[in-house]
Amino acid sequence: MIESAGRELRDRLVRLFGAPDATLDDAAFDALARQVFAFQLEYNPPYAAYCRRRGADASTLEHWSEIPAAPAAAFREIALVAGDATQCDAVFRTSGTTLRRSRRGTHYVPDLALYHASLLPNFRRHLLADGATLPMLSLVPPAHELTESSLAHMIDTVMLAFADGGGAWFASVARGVHVAELNAALEVLEHERRPVCLLGTSLSFAHWMDAIAAERRRFRLPPGSRLMDTGGYKGRRRVVPEGQLREVYHEQLGLDPDFCVNEYGMTELCSQYYDDTLRERPRGRGAEALGTAGPTASGEPAAPVRGIAAAVPIGAARPRRKVGPPWLRARVVDPETLRPVAAGEPGLLRHFDLANLGSVIAVQTEDLGQEIDGGFVVLGRAAGASPRGCSIALDELISAASEGGR
Repeated sequence: MIESAGRELRDRLVRLFGAPDATLDDAAFDALARQVFAFQLEYNPPYAAYCRRRGADASTLEHWSEIPAAPAAAFREIALVAGDATQCDAVFRTSGTTLRRSRRGTHYVPDLALYHASLLPNFRRHLLADGATLPMLSLVPPAHELTESSLAHMIDTVMLAFADGGGAWFASVARGVHVAELNAALEVLEHERRPVCLLGTSLSFAHWMDAIAAERRRFRLPPGSRLMDTGGYKGRRRVVPEGQLREVYHEQLGLDPDFCVNEYGMTELCSQYYDDTLRERPRGRGAEALGTAGPTASGEPAAPVRGIAAAVPIGAARPRRKVGPPWLRARVVDPETLRPVAAGEPGLLRHFDLANLGSVIAVQTEDLGQEIDGGFVVLGRAAGASPRGCSIALDELISAASEGGR
C-alpha cells in the first residue's frame, strides 16, 4: 500500500497509465518526475540519504534527468522502498545464481494495482495493437510456482486480462518446458486455424526449438499468431542472438518476424520496453527482412547449437529499437562518469520509471545500449567487473544509507 501522502499522486499516475498512446511532453514528464522524486525523498530513507549526499533535491533540479539513479546492484544490498517493507503487496527478486541466491536483488512493490496499471495497457499496445483476442500459452511456470518472479507475475496477469479462454501454462519448475503437451496444443490450434500468442523467455524458446528440430517437426501457425520473448542468458552456457532466434521462429513456427516481439524489463522496474515492430506495422514501419543475427541480450558470443545453428539468414534485418510507454524514459550514460553521452554513442542504460513510485524512480543498469530513433537498442552486458561509475555509486549509496538512512 502506498503511503497515504502519495495516494493522490498514485491515482494521477494510474489515470495516465490508462492512455499509453497519449503524448507526455518533456515538461509534463518533468513535473511528474519531480513529484515522484519528492515523495521518495520523504519516505525512502536510504535513497534520500544518497540523494542528499549528492546535493539533489526535487526543488533545485534543473531537469528530471538529474535525479540520482540507484545502481541496480543496490537492490541486493538495501531495502529501497518508499514505506514499510513488511506491508508491500509483492516482493520480487532477481533470479540470481545457485551460489549467490542470498544476494538476489529485491524489489519491494507496495501497490500492485499501480504495477498492473502500467503493465496491461503497455502490453496491449505492443502485442495486441491490432485488437486481436487470442489463446495465450506460457513457456514460463505459473506465478504460484515462482512466487518471487516478476516475469511469472507479469505473464499470469497478462493472460488473466487478455487471453481467450484464460490461457494455459506449458512449463513447471520440476519439468521445465512441457514439450509434448505444448506441441499437442499447437497442433490443435494449427488444425483449427486459430492464431495464438506464445509467451516465454528467450532461453525457454531456444530449448523448445531444439526439441522440435530434433523431432524434425515444424508448425505453420495461423496468420496473426505472435510471440513475446524476454530475458538474457546471464551466467548461462547457452546464448542465442535475438536475430537468429527470429529466423528459427520463422522456419519452425511459420511466424512473421514482425509478430515476434522481444520485451526488455527488469525486476527493479514496474514498466517494460518492447520491440516496436508489431505496433508500427499498420503504419508501414514494422516490416523487417529476416537476416543477420543481432547481439544477444547478454552481450555474450553466440554458441552453435542444434536447431539454431541450422538457421539460414535470408536477407538483411533492420535494427530493432526498444520503446517504452510515455511514463518510462531511458538515457545512455558513460560507464566511467555516469554522465550522458552524445546522441547515438553507446553507453550504460539508465531508466526513469514513474511507475516506480514505491521504490526509486531512477535505476542505473550495467546493460549497454545506444539511442536510436526515439528508442534504444540493447548491445549486451558490460563485460567483466562492474563499471567504475556503477561501483562508485553503489559504495556511495551503501555508505549514505548506513550513516543517515536508517
